[in-house]
Amino acid sequence: MLEKNSLAKIRKNVEDCVGKKVILKANKGRKKTTIREGILEEAYPSLFVVKICNQFDMVRRVSYTYSDILTETVEVTICDDEDRQIKIS
Repeated sequence: MLEKNSLAKIRKNVEDCVGKKVILKANKGRKKTTIREGILEEAYPSLFVVKICNQFDMVRRVSYTYSDILTETVEVTICDDEDRQIKIS
């Protein structure tokens, strides 16, 4: 029961931050992690989508589930201002 409440809390936190700049730190396994910046584009009932632009002006969209945040496979940090950052976990 605690897990369900945690997922609902994570989902609400992500839905409240749609349209804001985020920093994603994703664990790819075998000591591989990637850090990317993007815009939180959409939040659906079971997953959320982040739009990432790289140095070659290519747009890429990646999606993660809320359980990825719960299991700490993905760390999402919301960048409100230049100085203020909020971590969702």
